[in-house]
Amino acid sequence: MHGQNIVACVWDFDKTLIPGYMQTPLFEYYGIDEGLFWREVNQLPRLYMERGLRVSSDTIYLNHLLSYVKNGPMRGLTNQKLIELGSELELYPGLPSFLSELAEIANNEEFQNHDFKIEHYIISTGLAPMIKGSQIYPFIEDVFACEFIESPVSPNFMSQTELSLPVDLEISQVGMSVDNTIKTRFIFEINKGANKNHSIDVNTSMPHDDRRVPFDQMIYVADGPSDVPVFAVIKQMGGKAYAVYDPRSEREFEQSCELVERGRVHNNGPADYTNGSPTSIWMKQKVREIFRRMIKKKLTQLDERTGSPPKHFSDKNPGNPLNELKQETFWK
Repeated sequence: MHGQNIVACVWDFDKTLIPGYMQTPLFEYYGIDEGLFWREVNQLPRLYMERGLRVSSDTIYLNHLLSYVKNGPMRGLTNQKLIELGSELELYPGLPSFLSELAEIANNEEFQNHDFKIEHYIISTGLAPMIKGSQIYPFIEDVFACEFIESPVSPNFMSQTELSLPVDLEISQVGMSVDNTIKTRFIFEINKGANKNHSIDVNTSMPHDDRRVPFDQMIYVADGPSDVPVFAVIKQMGGKAYAVYDPRSEREFEQSCELVERGRVHNNGPADYTNGSPTSIWMKQKVREIFRRMIKKKLTQLDERTGSPPKHFSDKNPGNPLNELKQETFWK
């Protein structure tokens, strides 16, 4: 049985932790028209459907990036280069220090004796290497995002005594693709602890008390309708869902308000994480609420295990309060 002493703050990345899309520095580095690239990507599902192929609209951009690598414009692109470009990503105001401020709540006088802990996770349809290169990564427990393979192993590799690596590395295959539905799988991995203990099959039934992070100890923060599948799981299971928007965008504000009105999220606020901002206040309040509920739960479980202390009873003078003397409970 886990101590279940962890609160997990789970974050989307693009337009949640950064103002735009993480691929922007990549396109700038190679001199590629970003708008044209995404227009091409948006056309691909229809074009492939005309050929009788069904593709994922969330992740087909990965294949198109590999086409750019294979056909020249991005030749030589490596995971290391993606990490380097990730360092250029601009975070929203207040980040990354806000993540430390949330974690520090566990050390407040009210909670410091309970061994509570905050863990931050990122689940994104974007590129894991770029997230790992960003300023926020040192504050993150784990990242679930898309990955590329640079050196695919060759057929019959099990019969080879030594695996050779190409001299000129570049990304050539998709290793992990994350779409907006698969994001829910990673929520369950965090819940069951499968990301910490790889012997745990996320699809295996597990008693609630054995799960590392209960759903009602999770907060999910994201920016839009594409995150509705995760919002739904988190809300249904008792966690907290919060939508953020770019403070400069009236359209994004209206979109996040619609999520609140439809009951998709508990609340919304600007993607401004500076101290005193509405989002900062809401997040800190919810962390404290969860911690207090965890304390109450622990005390209730303790009472259930130990029971009530014995009492002295007397048939004489039933109205006398001294007839029910509770024993000292130092042994409880």
